[in-house]
Amino acid sequence: MNDVQGEVDTISSVMDEAGDKMVTNCTGTPNTRPRKSGKNGGPCAKVKFGSASVPIYLSQSKGRTRYFLCYHRDGKRMRQTFTDLAAAKKEAQFVAQRIQSGMQHVTDLKPHERDSFKAAEAMLQKTGIPLVAAVEDYLRARDLAGTESLAAMAAEYGQHFKKVVRRVTIPQIVAEMLVHREQDGASKVYLGQLKTTLNRFAARFPGEVMDATSQEIDAWLRSLDVAPGTRNSMLRCIKVFFSFARGRNYLPEDKSTAADNVRLVKSVSDDVSVFTPDQMRTILHASPPRLLPILAIGAFSGIRMAELNRLDWSAVDLERRIIEIRAGQAKTASRRVVPITDNLAAWLEPLKRKGKVVAAKYLHQDVTALARVLKIDWPRNVLRHSFISYRIATVKSADQVALEAGNSPSIIFKHYRELTTEDIADEWFGILPKDGQLENTFLWDKRSGKKILNGTQVK
Repeated sequence: MNDVQGEVDTISSVMDEAGDKMVTNCTGTPNTRPRKSGKNGGPCAKVKFGSASVPIYLSQSKGRTRYFLCYHRDGKRMRQTFTDLAAAKKEAQFVAQRIQSGMQHVTDLKPHERDSFKAAEAMLQKTGIPLVAAVEDYLRARDLAGTESLAAMAAEYGQHFKKVVRRVTIPQIVAEMLVHREQDGASKVYLGQLKTTLNRFAARFPGEVMDATSQEIDAWLRSLDVAPGTRNSMLRCIKVFFSFARGRNYLPEDKSTAADNVRLVKSVSDDVSVFTPDQMRTILHASPPRLLPILAIGAFSGIRMAELNRLDWSAVDLERRIIEIRAGQAKTASRRVVPITDNLAAWLEPLKRKGKVVAAKYLHQDVTALARVLKIDWPRNVLRHSFISYRIATVKSADQVALEAGNSPSIIFKHYRELTTEDIADEWFGILPKDGQLENTFLWDKRSGKKILNGTQVK
């Protein structure tokens, strides 16, 4: 593009950010009308940026003034028309900058389109989001929103999620929850159950807590191939976890969690199996002293075996006739007091009561081995089931038995009511030690299966 010599309009000359001067060859003061193109067809002004130069031509016709921007792009002569010199200069500067930087194609945009483009970039500058990414995000949101207002939807979203702490993973919350529960004094049994279940849950779902869905949780629980009762216990732990997460603002407080929508399995409860008074009397009268605490306390107080394993003789008060189950020992993490019946006191009185009530866990195996020797089946939780069944027949109060057994009245009423009669219950709580009770012996070799009861080997 040929340069045309002219005068410098000092009023209109400006410096751009790069230090290049925008030069015109229009003469006169700011109020002086620019002169027409000369006979040689030269421009009335010229804008330069680096080595790029864009001329501006003036034309007057019927009292109207027009400014023409002329430049070459891709071997073609381009021309743009303006009614205002300032607008023509602004466009000429843009064209010159793009020609200098080799981006002539950008000049395809019309001035108002380019202004919109630059305004959009300016609005996004603080966010650091590229314009293309912002448009893509808008289009995705627009597609999801349908005819709804994006602003209204964003406002509603902010109302529900403004307090939520983002990007927190399930393993992080599990670790935090276990520490809190331990600090709050949860029992070791309960902590163990939470730790076992939730660590498995965190291993399966290591992502953010807000990403977990009820369908995924339900599918995972079904894939474990566990008993219905076990599955329900695991789900309860997971529900507690999500409740904790919501309380820590990791989930919206007014929204249901993924676990809330997973239902417990409807399991058919097994019939409650109990010993008859004759069966219990047979086992007790054949029992050696080391097994009597398990049998007598289990049968006549209903304490759970897990609680019994943690019980110390210091919690057994024969004078006050109570057994104290401390919060750290109870399954429900709450203290309760169990009464000692007259016949239970008779069984415990002659025993050495120091240290742990159950000296070793293998004693439970000895108890069931003794029952097998006596040809008596040992159903699961039979001692506890027997106590609750006979106790409610005696006191006639599900609430009282629930307090003593550490259970809910609804469970007591549903599973144990009217399983036996008051007369049979009186016989149960009338079982007393026989003469020479402490002289019984029972030896059992687990490896060989050899069993010796009171000096006689039995099958």
